[in-house]
Amino acid sequence: MYGAPSYAPPAAGRTMTIDDVVVRGFMTLGTLVVSAALAWYFDLPPALAVPAALVGLVIGLVVSFKQSTNPALILGYAVCYGVAIGIISHIADEFIAKGIVLQAVVGTMVAFGGTLAVYALKIFRPTPKFTKFVIAAGFAAVGLMLLNWIASFFVGGGLGLRTDSPMGWIFSVAMILLGCFFLLLDFSDIEQSARAGVPERYSWLLAFGLTLSLVWLYLEILRFISYFTSSD
Repeated sequence: MYGAPSYAPPAAGRTMTIDDVVVRGFMTLGTLVVSAALAWYFDLPPALAVPAALVGLVIGLVVSFKQSTNPALILGYAVCYGVAIGIISHIADEFIAKGIVLQAVVGTMVAFGGTLAVYALKIFRPTPKFTKFVIAAGFAAVGLMLLNWIASFFVGGGLGLRTDSPMGWIFSVAMILLGCFFLLLDFSDIEQSARAGVPERYSWLLAFGLTLSLVWLYLEILRFISYFTSSD
């Protein structure tokens, strides 16, 4: 998904603008938020969170690896992850602390705004080396979380990456920073694609990338806040 596009726009087709990505981004995020709100309102059982997330993950992988611009797939991802996030958020609000979800939403907005400011003000722009580093770090992070999950079947807390401990705090901060780095790549990708005059349909793929990064950020910020928040 990341990297300068290598195709030319079609002769008769409309080329993509940044506004197209903004509109598609609002549509995708709006679908996710509405799905999350409905899951929360109807108090869907926690058991549905895992299958919803798994279906969303499969759809996300298909979109990412096939570079699909199919709106149905991308909005389907938003619905699935919206349901999962709504259930997770409801559980966090009920059993961890009232207001924790609002804190996580505000934290995500601050992280998004701060990262956008860094990019817009040209304080930092992703380089090819930085892009490769972030992508490699993303794969490494997913691999570590998988190992931690497998280890948890044999040792309480697994590798300690997702526990309320100094190691868990450091890992969560690293994951939040990684989410911000992915946002930087998203902004760069959007700008480069608009300049290259890619077909308008690719705005869906770029909106998907933004949504993916924001979902990552929200869940990691929610987890990090949970370490220092209690209903007691």
